[in-house]
Amino acid sequence: MTTELTVLGLAALLQGLQFCLMAIPANIELGPGKTMSPRDASRLGKPMVELLSDKTGRLYRALNNHFEALILYTIAVVIISLADKGTGFSAICAWTYLCARILYVPAYYFGLAPWRSLIWFVGFLSTMLMILSALI
Repeated sequence: MTTELTVLGLAALLQGLQFCLMAIPANIELGPGKTMSPRDASRLGKPMVELLSDKTGRLYRALNNHFEALILYTIAVVIISLADKGTGFSAICAWTYLCARILYVPAYYFGLAPWRSLIWFVGFLSTMLMILSALI
């Protein structure tokens, strides 16, 4: 398995871990009656994320952000893999992406500004560089 695909698998596991990190406190804070409901704002009074504590809300937003980032990273891996363009550079970019995503969670949870945004940018840039390296 290529480095890029290995990192994709690890990033998916990170996504699962992030889900647990968010879901456990969300269920404790809101109770299963709300978290297992259809979550309609009309039933809850406002969107579920707005009912969460600040830190649990940050975990919720970090999870959603990872869904968005993982889509782009997956595209990069597909391009690299199908075009057989994996290099040492793309492997470094892949590991950089994963490290950035790991660091992003506590940075967001603890409200570390501007570091959270800078960490996000490192992951985003790594993904874009992977795509560019395959196209060149």
